[in-house]
Amino acid sequence: MIRPAQAKDEPAIRHCAEQAYARYVPEIGRKPAPMTADFTAQIAAGIVYVATDEDATFQGFVVFYAQEEHVLLENVAVLPSAAGRGVGKSLISFCENAGRQLGMNAVHLYTNEMMTDNLSIYPKLGYVQVSLRTEHGFKRVYFEKSLVS
Repeated sequence: MIRPAQAKDEPAIRHCAEQAYARYVPEIGRKPAPMTADFTAQIAAGIVYVATDEDATFQGFVVFYAQEEHVLLENVAVLPSAAGRGVGKSLISFCENAGRQLGMNAVHLYTNEMMTDNLSIYPKLGYVQVSLRTEHGFKRVYFEKSLVS
């Protein structure tokens, strides 16, 4: 199940981000942006959704919001204990479906170039690499997926 995040979810969301991104800290040389996000403000803004299992146990989360004619998928993370079960794919599909419901043309996202797993996962989900940029000291790979047929 995927539902809007509530303030009480913030510790689980922060823990999930720490767990999901910790392996990249040595490669990047510092915490990637998703580990330092202001989840309290994002939850209050209504842009965070959590995935739970059949027992309502937290599994992962996604952060996204509308920007002009597209949705920016800012963050998706799954607890390592829940990895490989399709949770991340479900969260991304949830974002894409929300974008369609809002009448958006595409989903845009970026990932750090050191997060090599992401560089292979997103194309399998229909995302196309559109640019490389360095922002805030991070080397980012930008992807997008059209929501219009």
